[in-house]
Amino acid sequence: MVTAATAASRTATRGVMYVHSAPSALCPHIEWAVGGVLGVAVSLDWTPQPAQPGTYRAELSWGGSVGSAAAVASALRGWNHLRFEITEEPTAGTEGARFSFTPELGVFHAVTGLHGDLMIPEDRLKAAVVKAALGDTTLLNEIDKLLGKPWDDELETFRHAGEGAPVRWLHQVV
Repeated sequence: MVTAATAASRTATRGVMYVHSAPSALCPHIEWAVGGVLGVAVSLDWTPQPAQPGTYRAELSWGGSVGSAAAVASALRGWNHLRFEITEEPTAGTEGARFSFTPELGVFHAVTGLHGDLMIPEDRLKAAVVKAALGDTTLLNEIDKLLGKPWDDELETFRHAGEGAPVRWLHQVV
């Protein structure tokens, strides 16, 4: 019997992974980890990252099962000196996803809708309002965190491509 969970795990989707900065020693390990998750050999075209000399950047358009972006993010999270983002497109039965990682902030995850908009669950909004009401923080600060602003602020410098490299903006909605 095929359950809804089993069918969803076999549903194909695609996405894009951006490695914004990685030391050269990590580059082959990143390829192995991503290839292990996706079940195919991965060979990335590494180019120098001008925002942080001595590091490299790469991007990968990928295809795989729903949940692959989460699995890649889990495989790469916590690696020192690595900054990356990975997106997963929604399918007919699932929402999309966006993951961002920096060594200082850790992992940011957001559910994305059909047009790439972040979908903030009601309970997370309510928790932000409660924290602000208790004086622990401001509502603006909590909303910024829900939208991934600290990660966007830190990664923006790294998103700009070096001379001659392709530029793809994650925040552009088509």
